[in-house]
Amino acid sequence: MSSSTSSEYADVIIVGAGFAGLGMGTRLARENTHSFLILERATEVGGTWRDNTYPGVACDVPSQLYSFSFRPKPDWSRVFAPGAEIAGYLRECARSEGLLPCIRFSTELLEARWDDRQGLWRLTTSGGDYTARVLVTAAGRLSEPRLPEVPGLGSFAGDTFHTAAWRHDVSLEGRRVGVVGTGASAVQLVPAVAEQAAELVVFQRSAPYIVPRGDRAYTDDEKRGFRDHPDTLAAARSEYFWAAEEGFAQKLDGSASARRHRDLALGHLQAQVEDPILRSAVTPDYQIGCKRVLFSNDYYPALARPNVTLEPSPVASVDESRVRSAGGAEFDLDVLIMATGFHTTQLPFASRIVGRNTGADGLGETLADHWSEGMTAFASTVVYGFPNLFIIDGPNASLGHNSAITMIETQIDYIAGALAFGTLAAQGGHPEVLEVSATAEAEYTAELDADSSSTVWLTGGCRSWYLDSRSGRQTLLWPGPAHTFQAKNGVFDPAPFR
Repeated sequence: MSSSTSSEYADVIIVGAGFAGLGMGTRLARENTHSFLILERATEVGGTWRDNTYPGVACDVPSQLYSFSFRPKPDWSRVFAPGAEIAGYLRECARSEGLLPCIRFSTELLEARWDDRQGLWRLTTSGGDYTARVLVTAAGRLSEPRLPEVPGLGSFAGDTFHTAAWRHDVSLEGRRVGVVGTGASAVQLVPAVAEQAAELVVFQRSAPYIVPRGDRAYTDDEKRGFRDHPDTLAAARSEYFWAAEEGFAQKLDGSASARRHRDLALGHLQAQVEDPILRSAVTPDYQIGCKRVLFSNDYYPALARPNVTLEPSPVASVDESRVRSAGGAEFDLDVLIMATGFHTTQLPFASRIVGRNTGADGLGETLADHWSEGMTAFASTVVYGFPNLFIIDGPNASLGHNSAITMIETQIDYIAGALAFGTLAAQGGHPEVLEVSATAEAEYTAELDADSSSTVWLTGGCRSWYLDSRSGRQTLLWPGPAHTFQAKNGVFDPAPFR
């Protein structure tokens, strides 16, 4: 895009209107020192919680902890909030914080290119062109559904869809249904589908560890107490946070905490599954914590229903209504539901962001080029060669044991500190360029790789979506307790920047 092209300008442009984008927008709106816009490709806010509307969708982090610390909600309906309630919370945040006029809906980022001469990001979108001094990506890693490459899948004669694009117009009553996958989404939806379908086949690539789900409804008295005594609500959040922090020890190879967690999961399995054949099929063959540990009280009982078949192998091929598993079993199905997760280590938006440097093809280096051997970023937020770019929920900025909102708020603090630094804080005039050094990014990455080496993510004997398939690096999770991420990355330090 040429510099003469007419475009809408903001000091800061945020891509995505889920938790991360709305949190960043709220911070900017409250501080009122920089103009900003939020670009959202959908027609509503909410991100993951807008898109995922399958039966049984709910959070697996306690509600008080899975909400903004600066916007506590005293009247959550349950300990683990249903997905629709979380989506409603985010809509209310956008409305109450006055963000809606700053959101450009139905606006998908097509390309963001750094203009080194002007010191600006130039954005091409489905809704027009934009320029900004600072670009913040808040697209998340659970936004692009991943579909398996199965021969003949396109020939399936019935209805097929991903859990993140649930077809509410497709009835499952009395039909033969297949669910592909046994991760978090599947474990939540299988019990509901089992009650509707005439036959249900669950295709399992590997068995998950499942622990009891301590869920219940909050009483009116509890909600009233949280509303009338905000300190009680803050105390509940703190209690949940520090209880969750103890879970990181479960991720350390050979720890006593990991053994206790495994005993809890296997005891839960033993108590809920009587059939020895089924019990054997759903017993994991890797160390607990190597993959995401799930919460459910009704998944195992659902598998034991007479109309449910667990097929302990993935789908191998499809021929119209006939679905064959890798184990050789064949099933005639009317509906095929893909509970196959998301693109996590190779984020699709990375190929649309072009930085300062020249790539191997002689053109501008994209973020995807920079991440060709796995995602990297200093402070899990900034990347060499991409000035004035900040990535929320990026490399090693997620957790396997605590709330993602804690990480998002920490990164927002970091970005706010960067925006307040030097001439980046000044409105108008020539934009300041803030770019982390290559050395700082490499040293930070090496430190996290070393910290990850002793965790079950790398030693537990499983394949998981935490690992980059190209390099084998663990690029998604912070290899430590959440409070150590806060301590290390919660305050902006200009020293590593050029």
